[in-house]
Amino acid sequence: MTTSTLQRTPRATINRTADQNRRRKRFAPYMLLIPAIAILLFGLGYPVIWQIVTSFQKYGALQQLGGQAAPFVGFDNYIAVATNPEFWGVVVRSLVFCIATAFITLAIGMLFALLMTVIGKAARLTLQIGLLLAWAMPVVAATTVWIWLFDRRRGAINYLLDMIPGVNMNRFDWIGTPSTFFIVASVIVIWMSVPFVAFSAYAALTQVSEEVLEAAALDGASGWKRFTNIIFPTIRPVVSIVLLLQLIWDLRVFTQITLLQDAGSKGSDFDLLGTYIYKSGVAGLDFGQGSAMALFVLALTIALSWFYIRSLLKEDKQS
Repeated sequence: MTTSTLQRTPRATINRTADQNRRRKRFAPYMLLIPAIAILLFGLGYPVIWQIVTSFQKYGALQQLGGQAAPFVGFDNYIAVATNPEFWGVVVRSLVFCIATAFITLAIGMLFALLMTVIGKAARLTLQIGLLLAWAMPVVAATTVWIWLFDRRRGAINYLLDMIPGVNMNRFDWIGTPSTFFIVASVIVIWMSVPFVAFSAYAALTQVSEEVLEAAALDGASGWKRFTNIIFPTIRPVVSIVLLLQLIWDLRVFTQITLLQDAGSKGSDFDLLGTYIYKSGVAGLDFGQGSAMALFVLALTIALSWFYIRSLLKEDKQS
């Protein structure tokens, strides 16, 4: 466009065009988010709404088969769940389990990540391949292998422990009592979760400035001080989100517990929230109470997520 043409163009038209361009740029990110939000609402919105409605109904086998309308019972399902001591025992057990496994997983994963930063290229590649294989192994296949390892008759774990002088582990039933049952479950969950934590932490560690670490080492800072004062503050956002994800995943663990129960006892003392809700709602054909329990788990998950989001918002304001 020539200078004379620009001079003949009204200033109002130029301003209007600039405003339109700014408006498009401002709304473009939101327009790009619409397809993802629509998919989430369609895929997750309907099941959640169905559960909310069902939690206020007496929904059993007849309603599932379509033979009878589900009567509205108000808050009866929630009252029944809230006054059920067995349910609260499962809640406490699930919280202890998910907190213990999440923090142990985080600690082991961090150690693997730090190890990958100091070993040679060949050793690091071998370790990464091993972690990837453990992570890529299907849950059912991995749990089945671990059940074989802990088998009381032919398991390799009992065989190796029995070789230790003074230790008698002959035909010890690991999944026969709740305490050892959840030890085995923790081992399986941690083994399958460590690779994710290790790779996430290692990716964060690669962003730590080598110059700052070298300067701290020259100033006489020990390895522990370099970790606590430089490394960990740098990777803390990644560690926080990884820990949150582990807490959520371990709170909802289902497949490993179900397969272990299939190989051992199916009593309620061996349940976590996932298996307990399944037994009460689906297997027990009481979908109303099952939905109420499921919504409790959803609320608990949202509470954990909101605590993390609020802490992030506080950090942003302080910075």
